[in-house]
Amino acid sequence: MFSVPLIFKQVHRPIARLIHNANDVLRRAEWTTDAERWQTALPRLVVCIVVFAFVFGASMGSYRGFTGQSQWLLQMTYSAIKVPILLCGSFALTLPPFFVFSSLVGLRAGFGPMVRALAAAQAGLAVTLSSLAPLTLVVYASTTEYDIALLSSALLFGVAGIAGQAILRWHCRPLIASNPRWRKLLVLWATVYALVAIQLAWLLRPFFGAPNVPVTFFRPQAWDNAYVMMLRLVWRTLFE
Repeated sequence: MFSVPLIFKQVHRPIARLIHNANDVLRRAEWTTDAERWQTALPRLVVCIVVFAFVFGASMGSYRGFTGQSQWLLQMTYSAIKVPILLCGSFALTLPPFFVFSSLVGLRAGFGPMVRALAAAQAGLAVTLSSLAPLTLVVYASTTEYDIALLSSALLFGVAGIAGQAILRWHCRPLIASNPRWRKLLVLWATVYALVAIQLAWLLRPFFGAPNVPVTFFRPQAWDNAYVMMLRLVWRTLFE
C-alpha cells in the first residue's frame, strides 16, 4: 500500500528533474552544448519540449472556462496536446530538407550537433512559453474578448520565439565559428520553420474554442491553407 510521502516523492522527483533540465537549457549547461554527446542530449531536450509546451497549451485551452462555456476541460486537453504537436511537428518536418542542404554544402559532419542546438532552442522556446502561461490566465481573467485572447497568445508566441532565437544563437556559436556557412543554413532553416509552423498551427486549430461552437479536435474545414486565408482577409479589409 502506498503512503502519501512515498507518492509525493514519486511525483516530486520527475518534476524536479524536468525543472532542473529546463534550468540547464536556459543556462547552457554542459550536456546541452557538448557536441560529442548530442545523442544523449536529444531525448532530454525533446521531453522538455513536450512537457513545457503541454503546460502552455493547457493554459490556452482554459479560455472556455473563463468565459463560462461548457466543455472547457476537453478544450484544455486538446490544446495541451496540440501545442507539443505544433512544436515537435514543425521541428521534425524541417529536419529532412535541413539534412539535405547541409550535406550539399559539405556540412553533414556537423548535422548531429546542429540538430542538438536546434532542439535546445525548441526546448528554450517551450520553457519560455510555459513561463508565460500565468500571463495567459491573467489576460483571460481580465477580458472575455475572443480576439484579444487570440492576439495575446500570438504575442506570447512571438516573445517565446525571440527567446528561442537567442538560445539558438548561443548554442550555434561554436558551430558557426568553425564554419560560417552554418549561418546561411540557419537562416534558411528558420524561414522554412516559420512557414511550416504557421500552416501547421492553422491545421491544428482551434486552440481556444470559439464562443458557442462545439469543441472538436480539428475544425471541419481544417484542411485548407493559412496563407490563402490571410490573403483573403487582407483583400476583404482593403477592397470590400
